[in-house]
Parts: sequence; C-alpha cells; structure tokens
Amino acid sequence: MKVLMLSSSRTADESYLSHALPMIDLHILTVKEILFIPYAGVTLSWDDYTQKVQDALPHLTISGIHQYPNAKEAINNAKAIFVGGGNTFNLLSQLYKQDILADIQQSVKQGTPYIGWSAGSNICGNSIRTTNDMPIIQPPSFDGLNFVPFQLNPHYTDYQPPGHNGETRAQRIEEFCTLNPQMPVIGIREGSALLLQDKRLTLKGELEGVVFELNQTGESGVSAISQNVLKPGQDISQYLQVKR
Repeated sequence: MKVLMLSSSRTADESYLSHALPMIDLHILTVKEILFIPYAGVTLSWDDYTQKVQDALPHLTISGIHQYPNAKEAINNAKAIFVGGGNTFNLLSQLYKQDILADIQQSVKQGTPYIGWSAGSNICGNSIRTTNDMPIIQPPSFDGLNFVPFQLNPHYTDYQPPGHNGETRAQRIEEFCTLNPQMPVIGIREGSALLLQDKRLTLKGELEGVVFELNQTGESGVSAISQNVLKPGQDISQYLQVKR
C-alpha cells in the first residue's frame, strides 16, 4: 500500500496544500489523473471543493467522485485517490451511503496511491473515534479504512489557550486510551504526515509527533498512559503490528 496521511491542508498562513506539494508529487510520481472525494465538505459544495483542490494542484487533473454516475466504478478505475478534510463524520457517513468503503480498501491494497488530509487521514485508522470533529451526522459505524491498525489524531496540539477550562487534546486522548487500553493513538501536528509504503511507516515533516498508549508500570502492574515523542523521519513501523 502507498498511503500518505497529512495532518492538515495548510501550515500557518501558507496557501492551500502548498506545504504538502513535495510529498504529494513524490507519492504519486507520474500519475496525473486524480479521483477526489469531497464528502467531508459540508458548508462547501462538492463542486466548489473539487475546484479548490484543482486550483491548488494545477499540474494535476482533479475529478470529483460525485461527478461520476457510478461511485464504485470510479474507485475501481482510479489511478490515485485523494480525500479532503472537513467533517469526518459526514465523510464516513457518505462512504457508507455510497457503499464504497470496501472498494477503496481493495483499490489501495492493490497499489493505488492514496492521499488524505485531516478528515481524509482520520478515516485511514482503525476508527474515527479520535477525530476532533463534532458528530453532526451519525454514520452506520465508526469503523474506518484500517490502512493502519491504530487511531490517528490529525491537527494534534498541546497548546491550551489562557483561560480555557475545558479538557486539553491530550486529556481527551487519554480518556480514549483508558477505555481502549490495547489501541495506541498517534497525534500528528500541522504540516506533518504519516507515510505508509512498502510495509514501512514513517513520520514525515519537520515537527515531532506523539503516541499515546497504555503501559504497565512498576512491580504492581499499575497501568499508566504514556506520551512518547516521535521524531521527524522516524521509522515507527512497529505500530503496524498492533494487536487488538
């Protein structure tokens, strides 16, 4: 499989997808025709979303899956699949509604390059239970594409605004780990990405990532949630062997 999971579509005040262009081009190589899935768009129409991606990637030909009469055929014939960010619940709901989750899995397993950002990366994990999005719609299941057997948290940040009294991102993820002790969560910061290629998983970009997992500590066997730093360029393929 060739799967590029971008944390975000932008970094700081850079233009849309500009920071990711080198990673995108290296990932798809000579492929120029892209099937784009805009289902995470809610307040942005799918036509407008597709055009937005086309404008950001003028050297590629971007076609929206909603523009095809048969979504399954579009997936099966795709030379590369891009999935944009937005609302993860709406994205997954539409994938189930169109009954193409298995088609995407099969296509990518057969070698079709996949690139997602934000919500498009969230669905690459075991489930979408660690998305940051509001559940504005209820999909039939939270199960994702499971290209990687752990949970993702794109846009990860440990910043807490002054005066903010709600839970931090880390606290929310720790709650998940407490209830799901066998399931790691990997947080990737804006501008970073996870690259799955040739059965190898690597953290790409310039910023560190973090992995949350429940560990046994001390002779008493008391469990504690650890936050381990992931370095840019680090091979983290061991997380492809998660046992649930």
